[in-house]
Amino acid sequence: MKKPVLLIIDMQNDFVRDGAPLKVEGADRIAGTIRGVLAEFRKEQLPIFHVIRIHRRDGSDVERFRDDLFRKLPFAVEGTKGAGIISELEPCEGEYIIRKTRMSAFMHTELDLLLRTMGADTLFVTGIQTPNCIRTTVFDACALNYQVYLIEDAVTAKNQEIHRSNCLDMAAIGVGMIRSTEVGRILAP
Repeated sequence: MKKPVLLIIDMQNDFVRDGAPLKVEGADRIAGTIRGVLAEFRKEQLPIFHVIRIHRRDGSDVERFRDDLFRKLPFAVEGTKGAGIISELEPCEGEYIIRKTRMSAFMHTELDLLLRTMGADTLFVTGIQTPNCIRTTVFDACALNYQVYLIEDAVTAKNQEIHRSNCLDMAAIGVGMIRSTEVGRILAP
């Protein structure tokens, strides 16, 4: 492992907080676990990427299949409190923020370029929502030849059955499935 990197995906007010338009059940529950992993990466002075979904106010950059939903319940709108990262995971100076408009953190973003430039080869993935943004990011990372660890107790989805099925599917393609308590041991030289 040359340089491990932490990805925190979509831990934004519009997806985590009570009353949010697209609240993912359990997202608030994993926030503390992610905070612990974040502290471990900060302690080791390793790169941290906060990946966030951001949309234009008019919704012109929303996926077609989400047009109706966005019109009824605008979410992750640029400049709104809802689009912000939850306060418990607020980025520190020097941490990266990757803005995306699609599920994968790699699609039309600078993530791969930044990772390759810094010599990163291993990704630790946390956040929401397992069958969508987590899965597409993980599959793209694998296709791009990164070693990937999915921190099972630091990811979740609206539907736990679908969440578990997606975790099994990712494990089947070779993704390392670990618990947050194992991160320190894996990072140790």
